[in-house]
Amino acid sequence: MFADEVARTLQVACPSRGMSSPAVKPSRRAFLALALIAFYIRPAAAHAAKTAHRIGWVSTETQPDPFIDGFREGLQKHGYTEGQDVILEVRYAPGNPQGLRGVVSELMNLKVIFIVSSGPAIQVMKAADAVPVLFCISGDPVELGIANSLARPGRNFTGSTFLSLEIAGKRVELLKQALPRMHTLAALSNASHPGERSELRATEAASQSLGIALTYFPFGPVGTLDNALGAIRDARPDAMIVFPDGSTMVNRAQIAHFAITQRLPSMFGWSEYCHTGGLMSYGANQRETYVRLAAYADKLIRGANPADLPIEQPTKFELVFNLKTAKAIGLTIPQSVLVQADEVIR
Repeated sequence: MFADEVARTLQVACPSRGMSSPAVKPSRRAFLALALIAFYIRPAAAHAAKTAHRIGWVSTETQPDPFIDGFREGLQKHGYTEGQDVILEVRYAPGNPQGLRGVVSELMNLKVIFIVSSGPAIQVMKAADAVPVLFCISGDPVELGIANSLARPGRNFTGSTFLSLEIAGKRVELLKQALPRMHTLAALSNASHPGERSELRATEAASQSLGIALTYFPFGPVGTLDNALGAIRDARPDAMIVFPDGSTMVNRAQIAHFAITQRLPSMFGWSEYCHTGGLMSYGANQRETYVRLAAYADKLIRGANPADLPIEQPTKFELVFNLKTAKAIGLTIPQSVLVQADEVIR
């Protein structure tokens, strides 16, 4: 109806016989017609701008979150422009469970279409059952209670898990290759980490097969990490292996600094630990995992049900060495091991 009205107005304003003459001047009716078109177009454009999908991001990291750029890269790969197609509502609450609950509630009030949980925030996100949640966690989502199985999560949670018992044993083997004379090993772990007992058993089995005596040093509530590090210092092991999870990730700089001051070779799960001073790491590339997580974000935006999206596990792993740390603790990494590295920090 509107199109017919505009067409009639233009026809009257600019008759066909007049259009053949280059000297014809626009009539008042033509200006009115253009004004009418603009009147209808402006609200339509404004409405289109309001259709940007609002996505929540909850982080327990200090700002900026080290993985959000990977997620943004993934969104761009799927054709989304931040600020136009999607709006990221980023909220931080490092080491503050009450603060996490507050930001989750705030995001729910903003009507986000789903929330991305970064780090230990997933512990609080279990209560967020009214909105889809995407995650990348180091633990077992089934044991955590946010999924029925990896193949069919069955709830409002899906994403990726870094937990791999084969990788847990491989870390011990690589550490032994770097330290042929290693006989005692300390395992530092967050005792409340879902899947932690399975990872410990895999680490114990690998240690036993290599003739290494493994001692377990768990920590739990706030403040007990210092106690666990103190116990490791007193035990004087040949090396330390740190199980990757949100808590050790958040405290990675403190743990790496402790290992350096004790001249203690250290093995971690992700490269981010090495970039803050850890000696070695072996595991999935977290940034790439968050890039891949954007594929699930795209599916949710298009209407997919998170309950039907299988929880992924990385298939590509990287070995990283920090030679600055090796030099600081007086250690020479055998060349036969160093050549296996995917990244060497010098």
